[in-house]
Amino acid sequence: MASQPFGAACAAVPKDGAGSFAGMAQDPVATAASHNPLLSTLVTAVTKAGLADTLNSAQNITVFAPTNDAFAKVPKADLEALLADKDKLTKVLTYHVVPERLAPDALPGDHKSLEGGTVNATGSGEDFTANGNAKVLCGNVQTANATVYIVDTVLMPTS
Repeated sequence: MASQPFGAACAAVPKDGAGSFAGMAQDPVATAASHNPLLSTLVTAVTKAGLADTLNSAQNITVFAPTNDAFAKVPKADLEALLADKDKLTKVLTYHVVPERLAPDALPGDHKSLEGGTVNATGSGEDFTANGNAKVLCGNVQTANATVYIVDTVLMPTS
């Protein structure tokens, strides 16, 4: 199937430079995300949680990366409280990471996250959803150590 990134939001990715698909493929995932304008809130959250090195040094992971708009859907007071609580923030962020690289054809199903909970992905082709409500806007984005699926909703662990 498609080895290229897919989805409507992929058009917002820069065509060249560090934030382009080719540029991101050269960098580990947190570094790659830092060059993507759609993911600046996520990068801020990862930095606040102190997870950049952890994510950059992990091998063969899949990351469900919420866009800035996804974070904007979280009520402002809740988001501020989350960003101020490093333990809770770490739980939420690690819930977005699966410790294996998932190609699009392997995405459907239940996947245990680094946080310990399960992320359920459904769909096929270029139309996928995580946990029933987080639509994949741009999927199969490769970084040096991860496959990234950019989603429109922040995934919340059940615990």
